[in-house]
Amino acid sequence: MPLSNSQYDEILREYDARQLENKRLLDTRKKKAYEEAPSLKEIDRSIAEYSVASARRLLDGEDGALKDLKAELSSLRKKRGQLLEELGYPADYFEPVYTCPDCRDTGYQNGARCHCLTQRMIDTVYTRSNLKEILASENFDTFSFEYYSDTTLNPATGMTSLETAKAAYRLCKNFAADFDRIFSNLCFYGDTGTGKTFLSNCVAKELLDTGHSVIYFTAFQLFEMLGKGIFDKERQAIASHRNIFDCDLLIIDDLGTELANSFTTSQLFLCLNERMLRKKSTIISTNLNMSQIADIYSERVLSRISSSYTIIKLFGDDIRMKKRMH
Repeated sequence: MPLSNSQYDEILREYDARQLENKRLLDTRKKKAYEEAPSLKEIDRSIAEYSVASARRLLDGEDGALKDLKAELSSLRKKRGQLLEELGYPADYFEPVYTCPDCRDTGYQNGARCHCLTQRMIDTVYTRSNLKEILASENFDTFSFEYYSDTTLNPATGMTSLETAKAAYRLCKNFAADFDRIFSNLCFYGDTGTGKTFLSNCVAKELLDTGHSVIYFTAFQLFEMLGKGIFDKERQAIASHRNIFDCDLLIIDDLGTELANSFTTSQLFLCLNERMLRKKSTIISTNLNMSQIADIYSERVLSRISSSYTIIKLFGDDIRMKKRMH
C-alpha cells in the first residue's frame, strides 16, 4: 500500500518543521552563550567572514591563500570550543543540530531516501509499525532472566528454561549485531508468555536504533493488509505491498491466532519466499509447534522455515501471569 500524495506532503512538512525547530534551538543556544561571553559573537563573526573568503579564493584557484585561511578558521574554531567549555558547554555546542545527522533532516542522502524517511513512511502506512513506546520498555537492556526456571528441563535438549532463555538472548544479540553482514531469520515458538514477542521487540529496537526499517504485524494484521483487494493476484500483491517485502526486518507476531484458510496459507508462503529471494530478514513468533505449522500452512511453508530460519523454542511459566502476581 503506497503513500497518498497528501500523506507524503504531510511527512515533508514534518521535516521542514523539524529543520525550523532545530535551527531555533541552535539560535537559542547561541543567544544565551553570547550573553554570557560577548567575545563568542565576535569569534563567530570572524569565522563567517573567513569562511566566505575561503570559498571565494577556492573559486579563484588561490591554493596558497586558501591554506592560510583554513589554518585561521581552525584556530578560531578551537578558540571558540575552549571558551564554550570554560562556560560549561560542550565544545561543539554551536554545531548545527540535527534529529537525523545522516541526512541533516532533509530526508535524503546522495539523492536516495534516508533510512529515517523510509521508516517514517512505513509508520504512516502501517500504523502498528510505530513501536517506539513499546520498545522503550521492551529491549535488551530491560530483558530479565528472573522469570525463567533453573530447574525445569527440556527433555529434548537437556537445557533448563533459564539456559534456553540465555541462549535465545545471545542468538538475538548476535542476529542484530551481524544484521548487515549475515542474512538470517528467526522463528520463536513455545507457550504463551515465554518471552517470544519481547525478544522480537529487543531485536526491533536494536535495528531501528541503527537506522534499519522495521515493520511489525500480528499475523491477523498482516493477512488483513495483504488481503485488501488482492487475493490471488501475486504480482499485484508484491507491487501494492512493496514495503512489506522490502523493509529490512519484518516481524510476524502470533502466527496461528488468525483464521487460517487457503488464502492465508498462500500469502504466508508468498511473503516468506519473496523476502528470502530479496535477502530480507523476517522474525516469526508462534505458539504452534513445527508439526502444527505444517498441518495448518502446508509442508512447503514448514520447509521454508526449517531450512532458512534459526528455530528457537522457549518454554517455562507464563511471565505475564507471574508479573501480575507480583
